Amino acid sequence: MPWGPVFNFRSEGRDFSDSQRCLVLASAFFEFTGKRYPKAKHRFTLTDSPMMAIAGLWRDGNGNQPPSFTMVTTRPGPVVARIHDRQVVVLAPRRLADWIYLSGPKSDVLAPLPASSLRVDQVRSGSD
Repeated sequence: MPWGPVFNFRSEGRDFSDSQRCLVLASAFFEFTGKRYPKAKHRFTLTDSPMMAIAGLWRDGNGNQPPSFTMVTTRPGPVVARIHDRQVVVLAPRRLADWIYLSGPKSDVLAPLPASSLRVDQVRSGSD
């Protein structure tokens, strides 16, 4: 059966033991607010590092479908909650192996980082 890429994947209620887990390296992630284009754009970065690792899942290509990946989401932490009701799972450095090998408590691995860990900057104002 053909399928397209999945951009975000909710972590709640999921069992990841049979999944192909990966780390999505990024310098930031973005959220948008507003009802009309152009929406306000907010950039989230780590306060103590230029790079972050986001919990991800990947799958091989199938037929004419290319390989793809998705980012795992969770409830928002205090910084993101002011802007959006979900957020990608940004992994604390000590949790990278826990995600790849499922060796740590799921509730700790997939939890939002503390407020002091993320910085938010509005990089575009919206139309409304």
